[in-house]
Amino acid sequence: MSKGVKLIRWPIEADTRNDCRKAGIPRLLVVEAGNDAPVCVDPTEDWIRAPAPRRDVEARIQALAQRAYGRKVPTVDSTGILYFGTGSVAISMTQIGIMEQFVTHYGEVVYRSELEQQVVKATGKISRNALDLQIMRLRRRIAVLGLSIQTVWGRGYLLEADSA
Repeated sequence: MSKGVKLIRWPIEADTRNDCRKAGIPRLLVVEAGNDAPVCVDPTEDWIRAPAPRRDVEARIQALAQRAYGRKVPTVDSTGILYFGTGSVAISMTQIGIMEQFVTHYGEVVYRSELEQQVVKATGKISRNALDLQIMRLRRRIAVLGLSIQTVWGRGYLLEADSA
């Protein structure tokens, strides 16, 4: 249930809170009856008042884990940095347009013709193997993030998270 999030009784375990903050461990403070709620400005910290329904606690833990441990959907910025999970990699200027198509349609098939248009925009031309070369290079670059590009024969390609 914890998903890498430490449950801390507040205010009794204030020292544990400080230790976790220093170590970068996300924490959910469980505020005990009769105590004031703490001010949480760190995005990897939240609080809930006891007693709390299990569903509420699990929802807070899930939100903290997501904020602390990364994105579930990749994003690419205009400078060519691709972000996924807690990692990032730089991609070439030619690959930005291709990756933007994959990110926009994450988990869906992107047609080869759409990707070829991105290569033309970036380079001004297209050869028979230009897209294949860019896809091969992207596959290598994004593997470290736990992403892969699958070929969907006769249609195009699919960006997805590795199923590890």
